[in-house]
Amino acid sequence: MTIERSQLNNGLRIATDRIETVDTVSLGIWVDVGTRHEPAEINGVAHFLEHMAFKGTERRSALAIAEEIEAVGGHLNAYTSRESTAYYAKVLKEDVPLALDILADILQHSTFEAEELERERTVILQEIGQANDTPDDIIFDYFQERAYPDQAMGRPVLGRPEIIRRLRREDVTAYLRDHYGASHMVLAAAGNLDHDRIVALAEQLLAEMPAERPLATEPARYTGGERREERDLEQLHLIMGFPGLRLDDPDYYAGAVLTTAFGGGMSSRLFQEIREKRGLVYSVHCFGHNYRDGGLFGIYAGTGEEEAAELVPALCEEVRKLEDGLTPVELARAKAQLKAGLLMSLESTSARCEQLAQHLLIYGTPFDPAEIVGRIEAVDAAAIGRVVARLRAGPPTVTALGPLRRLEDFDRVQARLAA
Repeated sequence: MTIERSQLNNGLRIATDRIETVDTVSLGIWVDVGTRHEPAEINGVAHFLEHMAFKGTERRSALAIAEEIEAVGGHLNAYTSRESTAYYAKVLKEDVPLALDILADILQHSTFEAEELERERTVILQEIGQANDTPDDIIFDYFQERAYPDQAMGRPVLGRPEIIRRLRREDVTAYLRDHYGASHMVLAAAGNLDHDRIVALAEQLLAEMPAERPLATEPARYTGGERREERDLEQLHLIMGFPGLRLDDPDYYAGAVLTTAFGGGMSSRLFQEIREKRGLVYSVHCFGHNYRDGGLFGIYAGTGEEEAAELVPALCEEVRKLEDGLTPVELARAKAQLKAGLLMSLESTSARCEQLAQHLLIYGTPFDPAEIVGRIEAVDAAAIGRVVARLRAGPPTVTALGPLRRLEDFDRVQARLAA
């Protein structure tokens, strides 16, 4: 990897990863601001702003933005998460100036016209409705909210319909003005590029971006507990989870290895025991959500109403067995899966761009795959034991959506986990 870094006078960090063997460039601007930086009364405004950035600027209409990038065969997109927002593009190498010009334009010169705002409000309400109608999607929002109740980290990225309906143009523009500062941004690019050319373009297009915007971040406070909602569905959708690890935790990679071995593939314990041996589910997997100051370790499963009575005891039994650690074969296989996934991702300019940006935002250093492979390889049985002990020390979070008749109550689940 050929990574170069620069910084503009306003604090904007620029990082590039040159790959001479491709004809494309993936590039984007990552902002160190997300849902957790919103006041409760305007929850969803970060995501609303991300949508509105594509709805017209002082010199481009919404249609012109789409037509210009697609006229060169490129594509443009964005996403909002709980801790960051990204605006990115992928184009042929000769079209980098156009892509960066569009990205700079939408971040600095969007007009937020009233007609477009009302139209996009309806689109976002449809997006929320779609999520609510997708039980294996919305259950993760329920889990997040129950794990982190009454705080920014637990609020939904899309926002709540009642808040989205009353958000004003002034709320969106004020959020942009008060939160988007160059010192909280990274311009990252990967592909067949010239670093100095990227820097020169950034100086031309982004030098006027305001430098500093103080960010107030409410600390994440894991609580746990239960949320269950009866719905007329064919399946019960269930998440059982525990407090996880923060992104800079020394045992972060041990947590990733544990997550992979426990429920990260067809050879994992959960897949083999819960699906293959017992036939209780079609879908079961383990996941880790890691943040700057906390994290979550969870298990998702979808099962039939009758099978729910057997599923929860089986999951609790598998969680308890983790106290015995992983076998050497499981440990080696999970490490191999993680290393292979990382190295395979290096074949994608989009993945390399994303990894570079996120690593700079979170750690302040460039992405180094060799270092990460080394950390994965260093995970041993003792590290797995430490992670399991920390997960098991916290109270559980259980969320369930669907037919609940055969689902045990929360106290019984807690008792099984503690047995």
